[in-house]
Amino acid sequence: MSVATLKHAEPVTLDRDQLEVLYRQLGPVGADKVVNHALEELAALLAGVAVDYRAGRMAELAANGRALAAVAQQVGMTKLARVARDVADVATGHDAAALCAVTARLERIGDRSLVAVWDMADGIG
Repeated sequence: MSVATLKHAEPVTLDRDQLEVLYRQLGPVGADKVVNHALEELAALLAGVAVDYRAGRMAELAANGRALAAVAQQVGMTKLARVARDVADVATGHDAAALCAVTARLERIGDRSLVAVWDMADGIG
């Protein structure tokens, strides 16, 4: 008998147009401030999601998921926003397996999305 290890290699999805709009509207300095603030807030919300999940605080988990989705959408992190909404939706149900899976997916996509949007913003600004 052998054990297979599965590697999750799901790409992140970013809306470059959303970032370009921010940079056109706010200029490079203003947009950099917005993006930096959003990335800090997203990192804090991702950490909060993990803590709430492990503590079994479903109402807080759902609220953090919704907040994370709103901030992610603002800076063009479309896949992160969608998965965060999934976490918020599943947190209000009673499906522990689904919640575990979607929370793990959020953590994976969240980490990679933060790096990707930072790299993209450097190319725009």
